Amino acid sequence: MKNQTTYNKFSVLRFFRDSFPPRFSVLRFCRNNVLSLCSFALLLSCTDGDGFDYSKNGLLITGTEQGAIQNFVVEETPATYPITVKTTKKTDTDLTVSLAIDPSLVENYNAVNNTSYYPIPEGSVELEDSQVIIKQGSAQSSAVNVRVINTEGFQEGRTYLIPVTIRQSSSLEAIEASRTLFLKVARRISFYSLKTDLNASSNYIFPDEKRQDLSAWTIEFKCYSNVFGRVGDIKRVLAIEGKNEEEANMFRFGENGSAGGDVLQWVLPGGRAFSNTHFQTGRWYLVSCTYDGQNFTMYVDGIFDVTTSGSGKVCPFQRFELGMSWGNYRRSQFFNGRLAEVRLWNRALSAAEINLGLGSVDPHSEGLVAYWKMNEGEGHIFHDATGNGYDMDWTDTWRDDRENGQLVAHDYSQYIQWIIDEQNQYIQ
Repeated sequence: MKNQTTYNKFSVLRFFRDSFPPRFSVLRFCRNNVLSLCSFALLLSCTDGDGFDYSKNGLLITGTEQGAIQNFVVEETPATYPITVKTTKKTDTDLTVSLAIDPSLVENYNAVNNTSYYPIPEGSVELEDSQVIIKQGSAQSSAVNVRVINTEGFQEGRTYLIPVTIRQSSSLEAIEASRTLFLKVARRISFYSLKTDLNASSNYIFPDEKRQDLSAWTIEFKCYSNVFGRVGDIKRVLAIEGKNEEEANMFRFGENGSAGGDVLQWVLPGGRAFSNTHFQTGRWYLVSCTYDGQNFTMYVDGIFDVTTSGSGKVCPFQRFELGMSWGNYRRSQFFNGRLAEVRLWNRALSAAEINLGLGSVDPHSEGLVAYWKMNEGEGHIFHDATGNGYDMDWTDTWRDDRENGQLVAHDYSQYIQWIIDEQNQYIQ
């Protein structure tokens, strides 16, 4: 069929040129000739039936057609991932292809894509064979396994890539864009989280020397709600702000003016924004809110949600508020759920960086000011994983419990609760 009905781009161009008389209406032509156009599409797509693009001739690693990165789920070790190589047309002879795992390619990938993946630790992975063969008359090779043999050298918060690349072949070149497949190691991780308690709602205020005035920032937290109310039934999650609550970044559900009690409001310096996402109960979300000096942008689970403008704003970080601490409002505005992975950065993360941290992040990441994983499992201190000295001890909190503007010291350590169950899991 291919030899009998070969159409090329010049034939198509001639067809359109000859089909349009002077001043002929393009719209009328398209309307009256839909069947002709469909026929041409069918003829142009007609091949020998093997689905290959005959305009190219080269090698590629299977899977790169969908993207350079593929997930490799590692539940336990050893774990295997089969690799095959394709050609864009059937081979006339047996074709031997050499493969390798090349950790140095991770750095190149990060530089091009503005990401921060890590090469898998040495000794953690192996390629069971360095060669595959594409048999004569075929277009796909035998499979060879990539094996993760241990995860002892893995560090929490790091996302690892395994670059499997075509080194050489006996007679055919690799298509450069499809030469390398990056396997992203995905592990299932269980974690403790803070179980919210209205009696724990209070503020931790850092010493004056720990204050930071951020001209660009990212605030992230993971939340899990057991219940949402109607609009006006407010549920406050947390706030990061100045010592006297100035220039707050505050997050709450159910505020008046929102599209539902399950909509998150971000009260930001000089304005506010409502999420387009309607949050659901019984599942975790990562909320990431960035400010780059000109725009405030919210992401939910790494996906762009909403943005608003505002130049020259500052986040004066010295105070962390858990829940709604003012007077009796901590009961009426209680967020009933769970909280984990609270992070403050001194720069606006890119969407790619946010997606890398859907589970957790490296505590030594560039620009990470404070990182409260809230996974201690015991005790009453929220430890700052960065080592920058922003630990929060809930024996030493302050709140305006009389609604008169005066802060009073409170020890609420007995109300700190931890939880771990089948809901507290993520794929890293």
